[in-house]
Amino acid sequence: MNKRYAGLAVSVGLLLLAGCTQLKQLTGREESVNYKSTVAGDPLSIPPDLTQANQDTHYKAPEGTATFSQYAKSQAANKSVSPSDAILPATSGIQVMRDGDIRWLSVDKPAQTVYPKIVDFWGEQGFTIHSQDPKAGLIQTDWAENRAKIPEGWIRSALGGILDQVFDSGERDRFRTRVERVNGKTEVYVSHEHMVETPTADGTTFKWIYGKDDPGLDAAMLARMMVFLGTDVKKAQEMVAQAEKDPSQPRVVQAAGNQAQVSLSEPFDRAWRRVGVAIDAAGFSVSDRDRSSGDYFVRYLDTDTGQKIDQGNFLTRMFGGKNTAEATSFRIHVAQQGAGSVVTVLDKNGQQDTSPTAQRIITVLTSHMK
Repeated sequence: MNKRYAGLAVSVGLLLLAGCTQLKQLTGREESVNYKSTVAGDPLSIPPDLTQANQDTHYKAPEGTATFSQYAKSQAANKSVSPSDAILPATSGIQVMRDGDIRWLSVDKPAQTVYPKIVDFWGEQGFTIHSQDPKAGLIQTDWAENRAKIPEGWIRSALGGILDQVFDSGERDRFRTRVERVNGKTEVYVSHEHMVETPTADGTTFKWIYGKDDPGLDAAMLARMMVFLGTDVKKAQEMVAQAEKDPSQPRVVQAAGNQAQVSLSEPFDRAWRRVGVAIDAAGFSVSDRDRSSGDYFVRYLDTDTGQKIDQGNFLTRMFGGKNTAEATSFRIHVAQQGAGSVVTVLDKNGQQDTSPTAQRIITVLTSHMK
Protein backbone atom coordinates (compact mmCIF):
# COMPACT_ATOMS: atom_id res chain seq x y z
CA MET A 1 0.00 0.00 0.00
CA ASN A 2 2.81 2.42 0.87
CA LYS A 3 4.52 1.68 -2.45
CA ARG A 4 1.29 2.42 -4.30
CA TYR A 5 0.89 5.78 -2.56
CA ALA A 6 4.54 6.60 -3.20
CA GLY A 7 4.13 5.92 -6.92
CA LEU A 8 0.97 8.02 -7.00
CA ALA A 9 2.77 10.91 -5.30
CA VAL A 10 5.61 10.79 -7.82
CA SER A 11 3.14 10.76 -10.72
CA VAL A 12 1.24 13.76 -9.34
CA GLY A 13 4.52 15.60 -8.79
CA LEU A 14 5.56 15.00 -12.40
CA LEU A 15 2.24 16.31 -13.68
CA LEU A 16 2.53 19.43 -11.54
CA LEU A 17 6.04 20.11 -12.80
CA ALA A 18 4.89 19.65 -16.38
CA GLY A 19 2.03 22.08 -15.75
CA CYS A 20 4.43 24.67 -14.31
CA THR A 21 6.62 24.44 -17.41
CA GLN A 22 3.64 24.90 -19.75
CA LEU A 23 2.46 27.86 -17.69
CA LYS A 24 5.87 29.54 -17.96
CA GLN A 25 5.88 29.03 -21.72
CA LEU A 26 2.35 30.41 -22.13
CA THR A 27 3.06 33.49 -20.04
CA GLY A 28 6.40 34.15 -21.69
CA ARG A 29 8.27 33.92 -18.40
CA GLU A 30 10.75 31.30 -19.62
CA GLU A 31 14.35 32.52 -19.56
CA SER A 32 16.14 32.55 -22.94
CA VAL A 33 19.56 32.91 -21.31
CA ASN A 34 20.57 30.61 -18.46
CA TYR A 35 24.30 30.00 -18.32
CA LYS A 36 26.10 27.28 -16.43
CA SER A 37 29.88 27.46 -16.40
CA THR A 38 31.78 24.44 -17.61
CA VAL A 39 34.59 25.33 -15.20
CA ALA A 40 34.17 25.14 -11.43
CA GLY A 41 35.21 28.23 -9.54
CA ASP A 42 37.02 28.48 -6.24
CA PRO A 43 34.80 28.23 -3.16
CA LEU A 44 33.87 31.47 -1.46
CA SER A 45 35.98 32.43 1.52
CA ILE A 46 35.57 35.13 4.13
CA PRO A 47 38.12 37.92 3.70
CA PRO A 48 40.45 38.16 6.72
CA ASP A 49 39.52 41.81 7.32
CA LEU A 50 35.77 41.14 7.46
CA THR A 51 34.56 41.93 10.99
CA GLN A 52 31.62 40.44 12.79
CA ALA A 53 28.33 42.26 12.20
CA ASN A 54 27.79 43.04 15.87
CA GLN A 55 31.19 44.76 16.00
CA ASP A 56 30.39 47.03 13.05
CA THR A 57 28.66 50.28 14.00
CA HIS A 58 26.63 50.03 10.80
CA TYR A 59 24.61 47.21 12.39
CA LYS A 60 24.15 48.82 15.81
CA ALA A 61 20.91 50.51 16.85
CA PRO A 62 21.21 54.33 16.99
CA GLU A 63 21.97 55.55 20.47
CA GLY A 64 19.64 57.95 22.24
CA THR A 65 16.40 56.49 20.83
CA ALA A 66 14.55 54.54 23.50
CA THR A 67 10.94 54.41 22.28
CA PHE A 68 9.15 53.91 18.97
CA SER A 69 7.58 57.38 19.10
CA GLN A 70 10.99 58.97 19.52
CA TYR A 71 12.31 56.88 16.64
CA ALA A 72 9.35 57.94 14.46
CA LYS A 73 10.03 61.63 15.21
CA SER A 74 13.68 61.22 14.24
CA GLN A 75 12.63 59.65 10.93
CA ALA A 76 10.02 62.31 10.20
CA ALA A 77 12.80 64.84 9.69
CA ASN A 78 13.85 62.98 6.55
CA LYS A 79 10.58 62.82 4.60
CA SER A 80 12.34 63.32 1.29
CA VAL A 81 13.28 59.62 1.16
CA SER A 82 10.28 57.38 0.48
CA PRO A 83 10.16 53.71 1.51
CA SER A 84 10.25 52.67 -2.16
CA ASP A 85 13.47 54.62 -2.67
CA ALA A 86 15.10 52.93 0.31
CA ILE A 87 14.67 49.43 -1.16
CA LEU A 88 16.83 48.72 -4.21
CA PRO A 89 16.93 52.36 -5.30
CA ALA A 90 17.19 52.91 -9.04
CA THR A 91 20.59 54.01 -10.22
CA SER A 92 20.67 57.05 -12.48
CA GLY A 93 23.55 58.06 -14.67
CA ILE A 94 23.60 54.97 -16.94
CA GLN A 95 23.15 55.46 -20.67
CA VAL A 96 23.15 53.01 -23.56
CA MET A 97 25.27 54.27 -26.44
CA ARG A 98 25.32 52.86 -29.95
CA ASP A 99 27.52 53.10 -33.02
CA GLY A 100 26.41 50.77 -35.81
CA ASP A 101 25.98 47.32 -34.26
CA ILE A 102 28.16 48.27 -31.29
CA ARG A 103 26.37 49.03 -28.03
CA TRP A 104 28.02 50.01 -24.77
CA LEU A 105 27.18 51.52 -21.41
CA SER A 106 28.25 54.96 -20.27
CA VAL A 107 28.20 55.01 -16.46
CA ASP A 108 28.49 58.22 -14.49
CA LYS A 109 30.71 56.60 -11.86
CA PRO A 110 34.47 56.10 -11.51
CA ALA A 111 36.03 52.97 -13.01
CA GLN A 112 37.28 51.76 -9.61
CA THR A 113 33.62 51.57 -8.50
CA VAL A 114 32.24 49.98 -11.66
CA TYR A 115 34.94 47.35 -12.26
CA PRO A 116 34.36 45.15 -9.15
CA LYS A 117 30.61 45.28 -9.73
CA ILE A 118 31.11 43.88 -13.23
CA VAL A 119 33.16 41.01 -11.78
CA ASP A 120 30.29 40.24 -9.38
CA PHE A 121 27.78 40.47 -12.24
CA TRP A 122 29.37 37.64 -14.22
CA GLY A 123 29.40 35.42 -11.15
CA GLU A 124 25.68 35.99 -10.72
CA GLN A 125 25.09 35.04 -14.37
CA GLY A 126 26.61 31.58 -13.80
CA PHE A 127 30.11 32.22 -15.10
CA THR A 128 33.49 31.71 -13.52
CA ILE A 129 36.16 34.32 -14.20
CA HIS A 130 38.99 33.01 -16.36
CA SER A 131 41.13 36.15 -16.11
CA GLN A 132 40.91 39.76 -15.04
CA ASP A 133 43.33 42.62 -15.42
CA PRO A 134 42.29 45.79 -13.57
CA LYS A 135 45.20 47.69 -15.11
CA ALA A 136 43.93 47.00 -18.63
CA GLY A 137 40.27 47.09 -17.51
CA LEU A 138 39.58 43.60 -18.86
CA ILE A 139 37.47 40.75 -17.49
CA GLN A 140 37.12 37.44 -19.34
CA THR A 141 34.89 34.55 -18.33
CA ASP A 142 35.41 30.85 -18.84
CA TRP A 143 33.34 29.00 -21.43
CA ALA A 144 29.78 28.36 -20.29
CA GLU A 145 26.78 26.52 -21.66
CA ASN A 146 23.46 28.27 -22.20
CA ARG A 147 21.13 25.74 -20.60
CA ALA A 148 18.10 27.61 -21.95
CA LYS A 149 18.96 26.24 -25.41
CA ILE A 150 18.31 22.68 -24.27
CA PRO A 151 14.77 21.64 -25.33
CA GLU A 152 12.48 21.95 -22.33
CA GLY A 153 10.05 19.14 -21.66
CA TRP A 154 8.15 17.75 -18.73
CA ILE A 155 10.62 14.87 -18.31
CA ARG A 156 13.60 17.20 -18.04
CA SER A 157 11.63 19.51 -15.74
CA ALA A 158 10.75 16.61 -13.47
CA LEU A 159 14.17 15.05 -13.29
CA GLY A 160 16.10 18.33 -13.66
CA GLY A 161 19.37 17.74 -11.84
CA ILE A 162 19.70 14.15 -13.06
CA LEU A 163 19.12 14.85 -16.74
CA ASP A 164 21.25 18.00 -16.65
CA GLN A 165 24.21 15.63 -16.49
CA VAL A 166 23.04 13.99 -19.74
CA PHE A 167 21.64 16.75 -21.93
CA ASP A 168 24.02 19.17 -23.63
CA SER A 169 23.18 22.05 -25.96
CA GLY A 170 26.39 21.57 -27.94
CA GLU A 171 27.11 25.30 -27.72
CA ARG A 172 29.44 27.37 -25.55
CA ASP A 173 29.94 31.09 -25.01
CA ARG A 174 32.46 33.16 -23.18
CA PHE A 175 32.33 36.90 -22.63
CA ARG A 176 34.89 39.64 -22.44
CA THR A 177 34.18 42.95 -20.73
CA ARG A 178 36.31 46.04 -21.27
CA VAL A 179 36.04 48.97 -18.84
CA GLU A 180 37.45 52.29 -19.97
CA ARG A 181 37.64 55.84 -18.61
CA VAL A 182 36.36 58.43 -21.12
CA ASN A 183 35.73 62.11 -20.35
CA GLY A 184 35.14 61.58 -16.63
CA LYS A 185 32.77 58.64 -17.14
CA THR A 186 33.21 54.87 -17.36
CA GLU A 187 32.40 53.05 -20.59
CA VAL A 188 31.61 49.32 -20.46
CA TYR A 189 31.85 47.12 -23.56
CA VAL A 190 30.69 43.50 -23.78
CA SER A 191 31.60 41.03 -26.53
CA HIS A 192 31.46 37.26 -26.74
CA GLU A 193 32.90 34.28 -28.57
CA HIS A 194 30.67 31.41 -29.63
CA MET A 195 31.62 27.76 -30.22
CA VAL A 196 29.51 24.94 -31.63
CA GLU A 197 30.10 21.20 -31.35
CA THR A 198 29.97 19.68 -34.83
CA PRO A 199 30.63 16.17 -36.20
CA THR A 200 33.89 15.50 -38.02
CA ALA A 201 33.93 14.71 -41.74
CA ASP A 202 33.99 10.96 -41.13
CA GLY A 203 31.24 11.18 -38.53
CA THR A 204 33.17 9.21 -35.95
CA THR A 205 33.58 11.99 -33.40
CA PHE A 206 32.85 15.64 -32.68
CA LYS A 207 34.94 18.79 -32.59
CA TRP A 208 34.42 22.36 -31.40
CA ILE A 209 34.51 25.13 -34.01
CA TYR A 210 33.94 28.86 -33.72
CA GLY A 211 30.41 29.92 -34.59
CA LYS A 212 28.90 33.24 -35.60
CA ASP A 213 28.71 35.87 -32.88
CA ASP A 214 25.29 37.28 -32.01
CA PRO A 215 25.20 41.08 -31.38
CA GLY A 216 21.77 40.57 -29.82
CA LEU A 217 23.32 38.42 -27.09
CA ASP A 218 25.78 41.19 -26.24
CA ALA A 219 22.84 43.61 -26.04
CA ALA A 220 20.91 41.23 -23.77
CA MET A 221 23.88 41.02 -21.42
CA LEU A 222 24.17 44.81 -21.35
CA ALA A 223 20.51 45.01 -20.30
CA ARG A 224 21.10 42.50 -17.51
CA MET A 225 24.19 44.41 -16.46
CA MET A 226 22.14 47.61 -16.21
CA VAL A 227 19.64 45.85 -13.96
CA PHE A 228 22.48 44.54 -11.79
CA LEU A 229 23.81 48.10 -11.48
CA GLY A 230 20.40 49.32 -10.30
CA THR A 231 18.28 50.14 -13.36
CA ASP A 232 14.65 49.02 -13.53
CA VAL A 233 14.19 45.88 -15.66
CA LYS A 234 11.67 47.38 -18.08
CA LYS A 235 13.64 50.60 -18.41
CA ALA A 236 16.86 48.70 -19.12
CA GLN A 237 15.20 46.67 -21.88
CA GLU A 238 13.74 49.81 -23.44
CA MET A 239 17.02 51.72 -23.29
CA VAL A 240 18.96 48.93 -24.99
CA ALA A 241 16.28 48.39 -27.64
CA GLN A 242 15.81 52.10 -28.37
CA ALA A 243 19.48 53.05 -28.50
CA GLU A 244 19.70 55.01 -31.71
CA LYS A 245 21.77 53.45 -34.44
CA ASP A 246 24.01 55.84 -36.34
CA PRO A 247 22.83 55.59 -39.96
CA SER A 248 26.32 56.31 -41.31
CA GLN A 249 28.36 53.13 -41.64
CA PRO A 250 32.15 53.59 -41.83
CA ARG A 251 34.15 52.53 -44.84
CA VAL A 252 36.71 49.90 -43.86
CA VAL A 253 39.46 49.53 -46.47
CA GLN A 254 42.38 47.16 -45.99
CA ALA A 255 45.51 48.27 -47.81
CA ALA A 256 46.68 46.06 -50.65
CA GLY A 257 50.07 44.41 -50.86
CA ASN A 258 52.32 44.36 -47.83
CA GLN A 259 51.12 47.59 -46.21
CA ALA A 260 49.51 45.83 -43.19
CA GLN A 261 47.11 48.65 -42.44
CA VAL A 262 43.41 49.44 -42.62
CA SER A 263 41.73 52.81 -43.18
CA LEU A 264 38.48 53.88 -41.51
CA SER A 265 36.32 56.75 -42.73
CA GLU A 266 35.69 58.05 -39.22
CA PRO A 267 37.56 60.19 -36.68
CA PHE A 268 39.88 58.85 -33.99
CA ASP A 269 37.29 58.56 -31.18
CA ARG A 270 35.00 56.29 -33.19
CA ALA A 271 37.90 54.37 -34.75
CA TRP A 272 39.46 53.74 -31.33
CA ARG A 273 36.17 52.33 -30.09
CA ARG A 274 35.65 50.17 -33.18
CA VAL A 275 39.17 48.75 -33.07
CA GLY A 276 38.83 47.99 -29.36
CA VAL A 277 35.62 46.03 -29.92
CA ALA A 278 37.24 44.16 -32.82
CA ILE A 279 40.21 43.24 -30.61
CA ASP A 280 37.82 41.93 -27.94
CA ALA A 281 35.73 39.96 -30.45
CA ALA A 282 38.83 38.43 -32.06
CA GLY A 283 40.08 37.23 -28.66
CA PHE A 284 43.45 38.97 -28.71
CA SER A 285 45.40 38.87 -25.46
CA VAL A 286 45.59 42.52 -24.34
CA SER A 287 48.19 43.50 -21.77
CA ASP A 288 47.60 47.26 -21.77
CA ARG A 289 46.28 50.18 -23.77
CA ASP A 290 47.05 53.89 -24.04
CA ARG A 291 44.33 55.99 -25.61
CA SER A 292 46.49 59.14 -25.59
CA SER A 293 49.01 57.50 -27.93
CA GLY A 294 46.41 55.36 -29.74
CA ASP A 295 48.04 52.04 -28.82
CA TYR A 296 46.58 48.67 -27.85
CA PHE A 297 49.32 46.37 -26.52
CA VAL A 298 48.57 42.78 -27.56
CA ARG A 299 50.24 39.39 -27.65
CA TYR A 300 49.68 37.25 -30.74
CA LEU A 301 50.74 33.69 -31.54
CA ASP A 302 50.92 33.27 -35.31
CA THR A 303 50.07 29.67 -36.21
CA ASP A 304 50.10 30.27 -39.99
CA THR A 305 53.83 30.73 -40.52
CA GLY A 306 54.31 27.19 -41.75
CA GLN A 307 56.75 26.53 -38.93
CA LYS A 308 55.94 23.58 -36.70
CA ILE A 309 54.94 24.72 -33.23
CA ASP A 310 55.62 22.30 -30.42
CA GLN A 311 53.67 22.96 -27.24
CA GLY A 312 56.19 20.90 -25.30
CA ASN A 313 55.72 18.88 -22.16
CA PHE A 314 55.90 20.06 -18.56
CA LEU A 315 59.71 19.83 -18.33
CA THR A 316 60.39 21.65 -21.62
CA ARG A 317 57.99 24.43 -20.65
CA MET A 318 59.61 24.72 -17.24
CA PHE A 319 63.27 24.68 -18.32
CA GLY A 320 62.83 26.07 -21.81
CA GLY A 321 62.51 23.89 -24.85
CA LYS A 322 63.23 24.37 -28.51
CA ASN A 323 60.53 25.61 -30.86
CA THR A 324 57.87 25.95 -28.16
CA ALA A 325 54.82 28.14 -28.74
CA GLU A 326 55.37 31.70 -27.59
CA ALA A 327 53.20 34.73 -28.30
CA THR A 328 54.86 37.87 -29.66
CA SER A 329 54.19 41.40 -28.43
CA PHE A 330 52.68 43.92 -30.87
CA ARG A 331 51.01 47.29 -30.75
CA ILE A 332 47.82 47.92 -32.69
CA HIS A 333 48.10 51.64 -33.43
CA VAL A 334 45.15 53.92 -34.22
CA ALA A 335 45.92 57.40 -35.60
CA GLN A 336 43.90 60.27 -37.03
CA GLN A 337 44.53 60.79 -40.75
CA GLY A 338 42.68 63.70 -42.27
CA ALA A 339 38.95 63.21 -41.68
CA GLY A 340 39.46 59.51 -41.10
CA SER A 341 41.78 57.15 -39.23
CA VAL A 342 44.38 54.55 -40.07
CA VAL A 343 45.19 51.38 -38.12
CA THR A 344 48.66 49.86 -38.31
CA VAL A 345 50.68 47.24 -36.46
CA LEU A 346 53.84 48.22 -34.60
CA ASP A 347 56.49 45.88 -33.28
CA LYS A 348 57.70 45.87 -29.67
CA ASN A 349 60.13 48.69 -30.53
CA GLY A 350 57.35 50.92 -31.82
CA GLN A 351 58.29 50.55 -35.52
CA GLN A 352 55.68 49.79 -38.17
CA ASP A 353 55.54 46.08 -38.90
CA THR A 354 54.71 44.91 -42.43
CA SER A 355 55.55 41.24 -41.93
CA PRO A 356 53.11 38.49 -42.96
CA THR A 357 52.16 38.15 -39.29
CA ALA A 358 51.24 41.85 -39.11
CA GLN A 359 49.17 41.46 -42.26
CA ARG A 360 47.30 38.55 -40.70
CA ILE A 361 46.62 40.62 -37.57
CA ILE A 362 45.09 43.36 -39.74
CA THR A 363 43.02 40.78 -41.64
CA VAL A 364 41.65 39.33 -38.40
CA LEU A 365 40.79 42.80 -37.08
CA THR A 366 39.08 43.82 -40.32
CA SER A 367 36.89 40.70 -40.26
CA HIS A 368 35.62 41.64 -36.77
CA MET A 369 34.95 45.33 -37.39
CA LYS A 370 31.22 46.03 -37.13
